[in-house]
Amino acid sequence: MDKRNRIIAIGLIGIGLLLLSGKWISFFTIVALLLLLLGIYRIRNGDIKKGYIFLGIGAGLIMLDHLILVVAICLISLGLFYGKSKKVQTEDGFIQKTSFMSNFDWDQSPWVIRSMSIWHVLGESDLDLSLGMPEERETVIMFQGVMGDLDLDIPDYYGVEIEAFVLFGSINFDGKKDSGMMNRFTWISPNYSVSDYKVKFIVSYIVGDIDIRLT
Repeated sequence: MDKRNRIIAIGLIGIGLLLLSGKWISFFTIVALLLLLLGIYRIRNGDIKKGYIFLGIGAGLIMLDHLILVVAICLISLGLFYGKSKKVQTEDGFIQKTSFMSNFDWDQSPWVIRSMSIWHVLGESDLDLSLGMPEERETVIMFQGVMGDLDLDIPDYYGVEIEAFVLFGSINFDGKKDSGMMNRFTWISPNYSVSDYKVKFIVSYIVGDIDIRLT
């Protein structure tokens, strides 16, 4: 990691931890945590819609009662992003973007597959690799943030590697869904080593919904 990114990452994480060092336990916090736990329980038992409603209400209460806490979480997430981005992007020339809200509709028309690192507070991404035009033989695409919704379609002629983590939410891989808390998923396509074009996806959200389909 270069010196500038290292300083930014350490600074953001440090500020976030300082903000978190205060006392956050209150009646609203307890209610919010109970709603979050209830939401996770509902999702794990198949009641997806109600589960996400409870998660949303719980998150909303935390935001209303602890705005500084939310800011701290965002700063820590952003600091971790800067630290990880330079580590996973080993080649120069990659795109790095940070924003409050982002939306990528890369499933409607041809798009250029290039190495990039994206961070957002709220993000929705729809990617269809069959419409992608690779810029290089090997590409790393990283999505990270607070809340995100990712839909990814993978054709069989690409070599694809996936590392995905969702603290709260679900990961659905070709019809097999894991929901709840601390979901982690890794996968490498069988043809990865012999593929002419390889794409690695690194996805990490605090609250997220990831859908991966093989086409």
